[in-house]
Amino acid sequence: MRAISAHRVPGARSAVQITPSETVTQAGADDVVFLVQLNVGLGAHPLAQVASGGELSRLMLALKVVLAQHDRVPTLVFDEVDQGIGGEVAVQVGEALGRVALAGQGLVITHLPQMAAGAAHHLVVTKEPRGGVATADVRAVTGEERVGEIARVLGPAGGPAARGTARGLLKRGSEARPGHKRGHPT
Repeated sequence: MRAISAHRVPGARSAVQITPSETVTQAGADDVVFLVQLNVGLGAHPLAQVASGGELSRLMLALKVVLAQHDRVPTLVFDEVDQGIGGEVAVQVGEALGRVALAGQGLVITHLPQMAAGAAHHLVVTKEPRGGVATADVRAVTGEERVGEIARVLGPAGGPAARGTARGLLKRGSEARPGHKRGHPT
């Protein structure tokens, strides 16, 4: 649970409750419930009943961080792992995603500039109607274009203050990545 506590779920505890099923099914001969204590002072309860969206996202990330050290899955996809988080927590989750990517490739779908700035590569997905059908385009952004994209997500309209903050986030993200080269924030 240290990995979970590191993702801003302080005091997190877990246990696995295994009880024999009354019947053997395709799912097995036991009922398994993952119990968690996600807040100090509260008892352990079934994960499915007590975890908020943000807590569930961070829990899944913590599990993937631990499992990535032992499992050689070449690509892990994280969609909405940023749900219910922001600020410094988003930076820390982004750094954890960077550690996952050390063991392979991590593809993260995010709307948070703090997380996007920590990526080694930045892809932008846009959707447009073409011939009456919604289509998606994907393009890589680097350099000033990447600064502009991070600033656009920060708002308002990617103004000068947002561009300055974007540069700061990209610098911090670059420095947090293992093997970064000083002076190369993109």
